Amino acid sequence: MIRIAIIMGSTRPGRNGEAVAKWAYEIASRRTDAQFELIDLLDYNLPLLDEPHPAQMQQYTREHTKIWSEKINPFDGFVFVTPEYNHSTSAALKNAIDFLAMEWKNKVAAYVGYGANGAIRAVEHLRQIMAQFQTASIRNQLTLSLFTDFENNAFKPAPRHEKTLGSMLDQLVDWARTLKTLRKEKQQ
Repeated sequence: MIRIAIIMGSTRPGRNGEAVAKWAYEIASRRTDAQFELIDLLDYNLPLLDEPHPAQMQQYTREHTKIWSEKINPFDGFVFVTPEYNHSTSAALKNAIDFLAMEWKNKVAAYVGYGANGAIRAVEHLRQIMAQFQTASIRNQLTLSLFTDFENNAFKPAPRHEKTLGSMLDQLVDWARTLKTLRKEKQQ
């Protein structure tokens, strides 16, 4: 079975991303073509990157890195739920990504962004970051506006977003299945 992690990319108090990620997870969980798991960066309490060796070496010395690696490694794909802070993704998400390398390799990512402009710039930065790890990024993405998809800080997505999310997940699962086959062939 294909396993997909939906990663909440913000640890900020009062974050909008928690409602967004839970909404995406609820919709994704109705599917039968993959297993989805919601991952909250707050649960991992990662400090600023403190490993002495490059992540590609997988010579982790810190317990929090080992736990993070064990959590991420089994997944075939990822949905990053990202805010846009100052034209980029959150520092917490970037930091969490930087702790690892091989755990992202030859897998696939999709993006749900929220912000004044739908977090388009944050997603573009994430696409570049994930390319470094040979993580494929699917074309479709979901952009949510703080002006039209939130009302008095409550998440109220337009109905059309569920269809967009479904199409994005279709692509994600297809790519995850293909890349899982590739990873298996490379291990033989």
